[in-house]
Formats: sequence, C-alpha cells, structure tokens
Amino acid sequence: MVSERALHVLRVIVLDYVESREPVGSKAIVDRHQFGVSAATIRNDMALLEEEELITAPHTSSGRVPTDKGYRVFVDQFADLRPLSTAQRQAIAAFLDQSVDLDDVFARTVRLLSHLTNQVALVQYPTLGNARVRHIELVPMSATRLMTVFITDGGRVDQRIIELPMEADEVFVGELRAKLNAALAGQALTEVPELAARLADRFAPDRGAAVSVIAEALVGHVDAQRTDRLVMAGAANLVRTEGDFAGSVYPVLEALEEQVTLLKLFSEMNVDENGVTTRIGRENAEALKETAVVTSAYRVGADSTAKLGVLGPTRMDYSNNMAAVRAVARYVSRLLGEE
Repeated sequence: MVSERALHVLRVIVLDYVESREPVGSKAIVDRHQFGVSAATIRNDMALLEEEELITAPHTSSGRVPTDKGYRVFVDQFADLRPLSTAQRQAIAAFLDQSVDLDDVFARTVRLLSHLTNQVALVQYPTLGNARVRHIELVPMSATRLMTVFITDGGRVDQRIIELPMEADEVFVGELRAKLNAALAGQALTEVPELAARLADRFAPDRGAAVSVIAEALVGHVDAQRTDRLVMAGAANLVRTEGDFAGSVYPVLEALEEQVTLLKLFSEMNVDENGVTTRIGRENAEALKETAVVTSAYRVGADSTAKLGVLGPTRMDYSNNMAAVRAVARYVSRLLGEE
C-alpha cells in the first residue's frame, strides 16, 4: 500500500521528469519541494513506489523515472484539467472562426492543437451516423457538364464534376435541382442510395439517362462521407522528441501514416466524466506502446460525433494537453452546431 506522501512524491517525479527529461533523485526532490522530511525518508518512499512498479531506475542514473503505470496513477489522481486562460480561449475562437467549411475547420483544428501542445494533433472525420442532407446544388460548367455540390447538415461539402449523356439547358438544370432537393433534403445519408435509385421516376423518359448519371454521382457523394479517416499535423514534433523513445520512432510514424491502428484506438476510447480520456504506453497497440494518446469527443450537428486529440511520448505535459484537447473539442462542437 502506497502512502499519501509517497503518491505526492510520485507526482513531483512525474512533473520534474516531464520538465527536465532527467531522472529524478531524492536530493533533488528535497531541494525543490517542501516535503518537510529528510532525503532518506524520500528514498524510502521512492523504494515503495519502485516496488509498486510506479517508477523505475534507468541503467545510467541513480534517479528514477515514471513507468506507464506511474503515469496512469498520476493522470487518474493528479492531472489538473484547469481551464485555459482567457487569451488562449480567445486565440482558439479567433483562429477557428475563420474556417470556411468543414475541411478547413479540421485543418485549422489540428494546426491549433499541435501548436498548443507540441504534440501530433489528430481529428477524426465524423462517420455517417445520423447525418442528413442539407442541400444539393448543381452548377453548369458547359452544355453537358455539371458540378454537383453535396452539403450535409454538419457542414461537410463534397464536390464532383459529371458528364451528362445529353445537353442540359437551364430549365432542365433548374428542374433537376428542385426535384433533387425535394426528394433528398433532410433525408439521412443512409437513405440516399435507395432514394437516388428512384429519381428517374420523377422525370420524363427521355431524361432518364441523364438522371441516372446524377443518381450515380449522389451515391458517390455518400460514399465519400463514409470515409473514416484522420487529419493530422505536427508529426515533426515526434522527431524532435525522438530521445523519449527507447526504440525507434518509425513504427509510430508508420501507424500515423496508415491510420488503421489509430482509428481503432479512437473507436475504443470512451471519454470520462471530465470529457477527456487517455491511453498510456502499453495500454495502446504494440506500435504505439511508447506513446500517450489524449482524446475528447466533438459533435457535428445534433447526432453525429467523432474524436480529436493528441499523440506524443509518454513523457508529456498531461494536464496542459488534456485541458487543451477538451477546450478545442468543445469549441469545435459549438462551431459545428451542437449549441
């Protein structure tokens, strides 16, 4: 059983090691922190922490560093989700408010999170869920070419150029636009393929071939929304902290590039009552066993949710990173229409 004082010794070991990247000894703890006991007593506390596998001694030092288990106890008991400063919140709002569409929101979000935390920042695109069609626009490019613009209730915009098997005058394009939105606006994306297959019934037979091309494009728009993928920024931060990895950092970089492992991890991480959750070290998949991942959920519209977060070495500033991830997730939710 670890005493309350020993847990506070663990806390200062984590904080000092995160700040200095140097193993922490008993003398440094006595000199820097007000425990009111001798270095010998602190050494006894550290011995207990080592027995509980919360700290360990690197081969080349008499000091101690936290283990994955030690970081977990620190996060669960001591990580302080203090609110961001007014200046930080204003900076988040000012930067994200300049976004022009959903893709831009996510691109700005990862840049912002990477800057706030000095880690790799990740945003998961929302999956279909209960997303709905907001509007479909048709923009003539030539007599036989149209741009279709597919907009969801979460603000996601998908565009594509299609070739029609016949010329489409302004009247026909207007009729297409009106009937498409009458049939599909407000409908769940999961319903679009079936509804699109019946679009030809709303037009004269000689328009059937053109309407079929439009219907195929609509299914393509829905398929584009299904793509489960991550936007990321700040991979260079991993290289700058390569010394924090006992092995090679390349398996982590490969996992970032392939995304499959990270997407699975995001799907498994359920946020806690504070609106944020962490996976530390060997709690993650083998490729990420030397990393920590901090995530929070954001909402798109009323029903669709996804996650955003940061990834870095286990030696990270958990309190700052957890606060930043939670704050940005809440702002993204407001920006995308939760409130």
